[in-house]
Amino acid sequence: MPSSEFTLGANSYGKSGIRLVRVGRESPRHELRDLTVHTALSGDLDATHYTGDNAGVLPTDTQKNTVYALARDGIGTVEAFAERLARHFVDRVPSIGAARVRVEEHAWDRIGEHSFARGDGGERRTTEVVYDGRAATTTSGVRDLLLLNTTDSAFSGFLVDEYTTLPETDDRILATAVTATWDYGTAKPDFDRAFAAARGALMEAFADTYSLSLQQTLYAVGERILKAIPEVAEVRLSMPNRHHYLFDLGRFGLDNPGAVFQAGDLPYGLIEGTVRREAA
Repeated sequence: MPSSEFTLGANSYGKSGIRLVRVGRESPRHELRDLTVHTALSGDLDATHYTGDNAGVLPTDTQKNTVYALARDGIGTVEAFAERLARHFVDRVPSIGAARVRVEEHAWDRIGEHSFARGDGGERRTTEVVYDGRAATTTSGVRDLLLLNTTDSAFSGFLVDEYTTLPETDDRILATAVTATWDYGTAKPDFDRAFAAARGALMEAFADTYSLSLQQTLYAVGERILKAIPEVAEVRLSMPNRHHYLFDLGRFGLDNPGAVFQAGDLPYGLIEGTVRREAA
């Protein structure tokens, strides 16, 4: 039991990093789904914290096994699969009052009827479903979508003080790894269609925008996503600036007409923001 001095606050437990690959063999043209699933359960769990009584604890290993078992008959959209899992845990386990399930899908490119390839970009489609026994809310998005413009990007007119060394430029490489999320709430659109529309809008906005700052590009991306998926009220974006520095070839007696760059790693600029739809 809790002491008079301390008490338990918000808590959850679950299994993270459940790696699941499912092959659809219903036809000679196989389908491949590659997911990483994370579960988090909360509810009437005071006893296990205060006394070690585990009667209400569904083991995290059981949660892992449930992910594989429910994948047996198909995945569907990642949103639908996450909701199936969340409802399973809450509706079947009396001690569990809420479940949060996150799913990341790793993209593979088809190169044959049963052959696939994946690069090192790391792009993932993401979703998170929270179910409390009454309603399921869905947040979806994309993570680490690598984008790069070789021109049509500038950065000038910024604040200068005694520690500023960055030169202004009217032509630079703009590269980023976009992470974007948007909330559907309890709406149930065609999730695959909505994701494809949002991802396409994101890439089009990045390509179409003459960027005077990465912040300007972030806003343009968010605005375009909101236009593409009317069920969504806001988009949250994280866009690290993957710096590319023009390499000095002058010391070798060579010019560099904007052709050779050194790709930076750390540190990097990180631009984050939210773009909202105006309330009616």
